[in-house]
Amino acid sequence: MIREPVFAGSWYPGKPAEMNRAIDGYLAEAPAAPAGALGVIAPHAGWIYSGHVAGAVYGGVEVPETAVVVCPSHTGLGSPRSLWPAGEWRIPGAALEVNVALADLVGAHADLESDTLAHAREHSLEIQLPFLARRRPGLSIVPICLGHLSFREIESIGKGIARAIEEHGRKAMLVASTDMSHHIPAARAEKLDRMAIERMEAFDPVGLLDTVRKNGITMCGVVPTTAVLVAAKALGAAGVKLVRYAHSGHVTGDDREVVGYAGLVIA
Repeated sequence: MIREPVFAGSWYPGKPAEMNRAIDGYLAEAPAAPAGALGVIAPHAGWIYSGHVAGAVYGGVEVPETAVVVCPSHTGLGSPRSLWPAGEWRIPGAALEVNVALADLVGAHADLESDTLAHAREHSLEIQLPFLARRRPGLSIVPICLGHLSFREIESIGKGIARAIEEHGRKAMLVASTDMSHHIPAARAEKLDRMAIERMEAFDPVGLLDTVRKNGITMCGVVPTTAVLVAAKALGAAGVKLVRYAHSGHVTGDDREVVGYAGLVIA
């Protein structure tokens, strides 16, 4: 099973040297992060808009040999509880192997379905991989794509992921892929995004999901973020810290319709 890079050359550079130069520039902006980070929450837009936020997160943490990367489904394809079970994901100049042993445990404990269709045209997981691979060459991954689920379902998935990591017995970083508010005026986006960020910083997964859904916040990755917060709590993380927030208007100069981006570290 091979997942070719679908969005290289459009959402991010398609040539390895150019891609790595861009990543290194973004990583250089990173502030110091808490030691021993268990997870990150990072954006997945085109790098011209959100790369500096993702780089600020990834540049400040140590990436272990495996990452469990959880993304939302934008396409609606495949299973809403999708696990890519084996093989490799390619990016320009590199390939990241799926950690089959951990993926098998995650699939069993989190009740996920082996499915590649959900990932076929999904950008939100692929966008994370060049940053992870740059920080940890030879990294293996467990790719998960989640659709619309209830908190009870999400909580079960998060606890299952934590149990799988504990049973596997080797450190793995949790990665939640999400953007924040979509296509609304900047002032409104900042207000709504602050509400969601406050729940993340409070390490409140159920509060995050409730806040986003009750206030109509168009945070596309609220389900994977909630699952990762649940998993991180179960693994003993103490807190969540905002590293950087920005929106597309900071790049385009147009505040009429922006997309928000937040980068946070879980430690």
